[in-house]
Amino acid sequence: MTSTAPAPATPGTQEPMAAGPGTPAPSSLAPTGRGLWRRARWYLAAVAFVLLGAVVVAGLSQDRRYPPLDPRSYDQDGAHAVVALLEQRGVNATLTTDATARPTGADTLVLPEPDLLSADELRAVAAARHTRLVLIAPGPAALSALVPGVRPAEERSTPAYATVRSTEPQCSLPEATRAGSAHLGGLLYTSGSRGEGCYPRSHAYPLVSAPTGSGDVIVLGSGELLQNQELANDGDASLALGLLGSQPHLTWHLPDYGSPVAETTRTRTLSDLIPAGWHWATVQLAVAAALAALWRARRLGPVISENLPVVVRAAETTEGRARLYRRAKARGRAAQALRRAAAHRLAPALGVPLNAGAPAPDALCAAVADRLAARTAGDVRALLYGPDPTDDAALLRLADDLDALERQVRKP
Repeated sequence: MTSTAPAPATPGTQEPMAAGPGTPAPSSLAPTGRGLWRRARWYLAAVAFVLLGAVVVAGLSQDRRYPPLDPRSYDQDGAHAVVALLEQRGVNATLTTDATARPTGADTLVLPEPDLLSADELRAVAAARHTRLVLIAPGPAALSALVPGVRPAEERSTPAYATVRSTEPQCSLPEATRAGSAHLGGLLYTSGSRGEGCYPRSHAYPLVSAPTGSGDVIVLGSGELLQNQELANDGDASLALGLLGSQPHLTWHLPDYGSPVAETTRTRTLSDLIPAGWHWATVQLAVAAALAALWRARRLGPVISENLPVVVRAAETTEGRARLYRRAKARGRAAQALRRAAAHRLAPALGVPLNAGAPAPDALCAAVADRLAARTAGDVRALLYGPDPTDDAALLRLADDLDALERQVRKP
């Protein structure tokens, strides 16, 4: 292909062509199914790979999450360790969702969330007459129904809450004296006239023991003492085993966090309505956006001035359009442009008039054959109006043949 040929038309425009028996049908640039598949197959493969990886990761990381102080949880805030230790000591541990069931013998009932029980359920628990009842961070309603006389510390001189830290028992409760110092805190309570407070904090207690008709009630201001991560600190393990293992049977209540009482006692925030996975997704998107900003920012150079319009050489325009044809695989369109340009240049040299902007195919082929004795009209028609090339090599041969034909016509 020589540089004397004019630039082919931009893909997507329609060049005028003379209608005739030898005029080839214009090739269509409409995308075909095969072409779309070739272009999109790598993108589809990438999407399929990402989806497959997401499914695999979701399947591998599908671990069940339990709420804090759940005896089935192995997490740091779970309570599986203390239950396992009690079972090793011969205590029969049972998990239940019904706190109102009556015991069949001496037992200990643990209520991690007593405030989630309704008034009827609290009365049923009080009437069940458990040997030991362990309440964790109860509110006024639960205290009034299960252990009358014990109240939250609400005096101005006494804080209602204390941080969890190591504290000496300073009481006569056998389990506390045997354990010694332990990590107690959370809500603080007054012991009343019949109860006994342990681990004092500002004239109030995070642990209160009060006798009942069938046994006693243990009130804990915080459940951190029973968590897996706290059992190795000070006398926490000894105190936990002593409070929960005094009876041969332990019943651990699993709260219903979806109950109407739970919905009314806990104020839901906007973050509660967002699934946990979206928090990590937001962090990942922020990191990706920051990396993309850094990647693009380093490519920005100083602002320069440029005189417009910019003069672009014809050769650069021709090369650019040729690259577009090559990227679109529009060999037929490129071949038509080359043949049309050659016909427009040959017609004036042979004296063939233009009809509707293009020479008549029959007249042009006959004139070329008359000028060149070595070529017949059929050979010229096959070269100027033949079928589209099927590959790049055929397109290159066509350009060379057209260039040779023009040279022969001008210098026979």
